[in-house]
Amino acid sequence: MGLTGAVKVVLGSIAFGIFWVLAVFPAVPFLPIGRTAGSLLGAMLMVIFQVISPDEAYEAIDLPILGLLFGTMVVSVFLERADMFKYLGRLLSWKSRGGKDLLFRICLISAIASALFTNDTCCVVLTEFILKIARQNNLPPQPFLLALASSANIGSAATPIGNPQNLVIAVWSGISFERFLWGILPAMIVGILMNVAILLIYFWKLLSIEKDEEVASVTGDVVVEDDMNLHRFSPATMSHVTSMGSQDFGSAVDPGRAVSHRSRTSSMDIDTQTPWSGGIESMRPSNASREVVEGAGISLSRDEVVTSRSVVRGTSNPRSSPIGDASVRSADEEGLIKRWKRAWWKTCVYLVTVGMLIALLMGLNMSWSAITAALALVVLDFKDARPCLEKVSYSLLIFFCGMFITVDGFNKTGIPSALWDFVEPHARIDSPGGVALLSLVILVLSNVASNVPTVLLLGARVAASAAVISPDEETKAWLILAWVSTVAGNLSLLGSAANLIVCEQARRAQYFGYNLSFFSHLRFGVPSTLIVTAVGLLLIVSY
Repeated sequence: MGLTGAVKVVLGSIAFGIFWVLAVFPAVPFLPIGRTAGSLLGAMLMVIFQVISPDEAYEAIDLPILGLLFGTMVVSVFLERADMFKYLGRLLSWKSRGGKDLLFRICLISAIASALFTNDTCCVVLTEFILKIARQNNLPPQPFLLALASSANIGSAATPIGNPQNLVIAVWSGISFERFLWGILPAMIVGILMNVAILLIYFWKLLSIEKDEEVASVTGDVVVEDDMNLHRFSPATMSHVTSMGSQDFGSAVDPGRAVSHRSRTSSMDIDTQTPWSGGIESMRPSNASREVVEGAGISLSRDEVVTSRSVVRGTSNPRSSPIGDASVRSADEEGLIKRWKRAWWKTCVYLVTVGMLIALLMGLNMSWSAITAALALVVLDFKDARPCLEKVSYSLLIFFCGMFITVDGFNKTGIPSALWDFVEPHARIDSPGGVALLSLVILVLSNVASNVPTVLLLGARVAASAAVISPDEETKAWLILAWVSTVAGNLSLLGSAANLIVCEQARRAQYFGYNLSFFSHLRFGVPSTLIVTAVGLLLIVSY
């Protein structure tokens, strides 16, 4: 027997309210079960309260969106293994001309990276790099962390694969990748420049500081947690700590770390001796032209090392020992083969990724294009794919499933329709006042109910209202929804997952952690969000 209208509205509102509280505050004291479990709880309550039937709940799950999200995450995992994010990190410190130049680079690189590989991924892999660079240049980390988070959000608005809400909009609207890109790209570029200008205005004096003592007075509370895994906050996203070659970048950014690493390596090699050799004998041949024993201050060339080994073994000339010469030559050849295989594999990863982007620009099915690219990389890797697939954020996919069901149930209560019927006459996009009111509604809801639920609640209604005017106005309405709901994430620290990732990654970073507070973010986020949103809207509406 079906529920009466009033009971259905009350129970549906309760289920959605529980989902909202746990989505915005995942660690509330009375039910600290997290966002993913909170979305499943909301979905289950919708079914138990008979607001939505089990069959309707399954139908509410949007498989194309989940497929697109899964495919892009797998591709990002392989790109991380191919050191792409390490190269992005190197660009941040290459011939840097000071704090202001570094700030501009962070904004530009994070915007481009987030547009192609999602804002959350960009923030996960670049936060520690930025903290290292700020520490090396004796600069306060706060402006650079804000630059990373805010620019990642702005940049992700330019493409359908930049963030989850854009995935929903692209699938529901049917807008091609190319149309989506060119519709928002000018707003994104101008928005990034405006964001840089606001950051420079806010932090001009801090970016001019050069002394360690002054930096210590403005950087805030430092959190040092030696036992904390840096990427435990987002375990399913990529961790550059485990990527091949990431140690090299760490050495380039932090010379002190490089020295300590080489010292530990040298000490380990010296301590690991064969039963019949001395200290020099324990030094193993490598592909490098020289081997350094940091602790003893000894620098030996390859020939000198082989000579010393020969003396220990009773051989006066290393070149007269065919066994020693063959072992060195074999090691060199083996290392060369490995390097060539590694370079070929990385080239294939980049080519497949470029192919995926071309397929998206050509208007092919976005979900299957991403899944095809992901499986192509799995096959080319030619090994057990479990380690890579384990890095996929299945908790995020489950969160989306629960959210789809919960939002669909809330829509069936009629509350969103009633609210939209009240606002719609004044929020039509054929007038400046209507665009301003619609943007304000999206901005507020995105920070209250989060941006993805806002898109799920308003998307179809906003598009239907604009479709009455013309098909072009409908497309423009979708683009406005994508732009405002994404940039709205910069308003506060809780506005987007990217902000929370930067905050948590920075706080948990070992040895140089930084605590980015809610109010320090809010002081910058409010003016930046309002200005960037307004400027971008002018460009999108006039396109």
